[in-house]
Order: sequence, then structure tokens, then C-alpha cells
Amino acid sequence: MENSYKTVVLAAGCFWCLDSVARRLNGVLAVRSVYTGGTGPAVYEAVASGGTGHAEAVQITYDPSVLPDQVLYDVFFSSHDPTTLNRQGYDIGTQYRSAMFYSGEDQHEEFAAAIQRAQGSFDRPIVTTLEPLGPVHEAEEIHQDFHSQRPEVGYCQVIIDPKVAKLRRDYASWLKPEEERSTR
Repeated sequence: MENSYKTVVLAAGCFWCLDSVARRLNGVLAVRSVYTGGTGPAVYEAVASGGTGHAEAVQITYDPSVLPDQVLYDVFFSSHDPTTLNRQGYDIGTQYRSAMFYSGEDQHEEFAAAIQRAQGSFDRPIVTTLEPLGPVHEAEEIHQDFHSQRPEVGYCQVIIDPKVAKLRRDYASWLKPEEERSTR
């Protein structure tokens, strides 16, 4: 029997946040922090400068028979503020945009429907962009599973820990057992 796993590439500000949230979801098979949506060198220093057009994004491979698409998209929209343009908290610039990178027309329609459905949860318009998926460049190893590797870092404690607490509160039934959380 052929697997029916799906892969999505989503951007929600700093990739460390969405990486940490996605790894905790039951049905998620792989999570990689990546750069996409730009041109030029896809390395942290260049992307962080805002000059390449890349977004810090997360590539998530999951089993939709375990984790329905709708739940994944609900978690995506609730884990960041999709109503702020090119900004998530202290992270400012196009590299921190809210975006969904589609790999075909079916995925474009799926993402557009997810945005429309999520709009009902926000008082301001969602500014999440729908962008064609181009080249995906894996981020440096230090950025992979950053939160669990460096929980003592201030950014993790101040920015990511509250997002994880919200996930545990609002999506507890969709979480992996804690010992299975570190997905590669």
C-alpha cells in the first residue's frame, strides 16, 4: 500500500517557533527548518539581512490520516499572528512573513480555503501570502529543533515556551506522547 503522507512548507515568523510546535503534533513524521521564496544565497546571514527575499519556513511531512489538514492549518494560524505584515513580535522583515508555499493548484486551493476559514478567528484581515513553492534550502543544522536543543536561550523562554503552552492547552488531543516529540 502506497503511503499518503503530505508535505507542506509554511512560514510563521522565526522558524524556531513553528518547528517546535510542529514537532509536538501526532502524525508529524519530519520537520525541517528551511529557507524558500527568495533568490540569492540561502544562508542564515544573507536571509536574516532581508536582502534575499527568502522566508524562514518549516517543511512539515505528516500523515493526514492521523493529523487532518484542517488541524495542522488551525495550529499554524494559532501559533503566530497572521494579521501582521512581515513581522512576528520583535522579528521584523520579509524573512519573517506569514506565508503558505503551494506546490500545485490543489494545494493552492487548499491553502486559500484554510485562510478563509481561519479569518473568522481574527478581528483584522489575515495577510498570510500564498506563494508558489520554489527551491527549498535546508537551514543550517543549528536551526533544526532549536528549541529542544537550547531551551535555556532567552528567545526560547520568552517567545517559544508560551506558544508551546498554548498548543498544549488548545490542542492537547493532537499531541504526541512527550517521549516521541523529537521528530527528525
